[in-house]
Formats: sequence, structure tokens, C-alpha cells
Amino acid sequence: MADLDDIAKTCVALHVRMTARAVTRLYDEMLRGTGLKATQLMLLAALRSGAFASVTELADRLALERTSLTRNLQFLAGAGLIEPAEAGGRAATYRVTPKGEAMIRNAMPAWEKAQQRLVGGLDGPLWTETRERLRDIRRAARSRRP
Repeated sequence: MADLDDIAKTCVALHVRMTARAVTRLYDEMLRGTGLKATQLMLLAALRSGAFASVTELADRLALERTSLTRNLQFLAGAGLIEPAEAGGRAATYRVTPKGEAMIRNAMPAWEKAQQRLVGGLDGPLWTETRERLRDIRRAARSRRP
């Protein structure tokens, strides 16, 4: 059985969450003044891609709790950055409004600075490897194996 020191040193959840919070803080800091937080910009970009047929698919692909995603989508809709899109069937989906497009364009220089700071600090090949390992962690977390 692991002791508490082992958990602090080796726990995947702890280290991934610490990293995620640090990265989010950096992006939020760099985006300050744009009117968007990192999560909001990522949602706008995901919706802009048009790759998601429903809110449920978006939540699954972004590994977000549906309630958190819904809350963020409501905020973006209330700010006039997204609007409901016509969907074939009952699935809810959204599209980015012209105001949302302008917010994305306005935020991109700040996002690029944050991205360059992190990727530059990791060196190109190390970031590629890190991104692949993070994908592996997500797959392992979704796996149904014991």
C-alpha cells in the first residue's frame, strides 16, 4: 500500500492537475484584456472548427463535464459570442457569431504568445512527444480495463 509521500511524488492525477492549473493560469494571464479566458477561447475554437455534431460529443472530446460545458456555453451565448445552430434531430449544437469571430481574432495574438512561451520552453520535438504522452494518459484514463 502506498504511503502519503508516494502519492505526492507519483500520483498521476495530482501531477496532471497541477500542470493543467499552471498552464491555464499562464493562458488566462496572457489573455487578460481580451475579454476571454483560456477555456472560453478553446470552446470558441472548437465550435468554430465545426467538427462537433452535438454538445455531448463536444463534452466527450474535450473531456469536460457536461454541466461545466453547458455553463460555459450559456455564458458564451449570453455574451453574444455563440448562438444555437440548426441541427438535424434533437442534438443541440452552436455556431460562433460574428462577434465571437471578432473575439477569437482579437485573442489570437495573446494565445500565440502563451503557446510560444510554453512550446518554446519545451523545444519542438519535446512538445510533440509530450502531446503524444498526454494523449496516451487520456486514453488510459478512458480505458475500461482494471
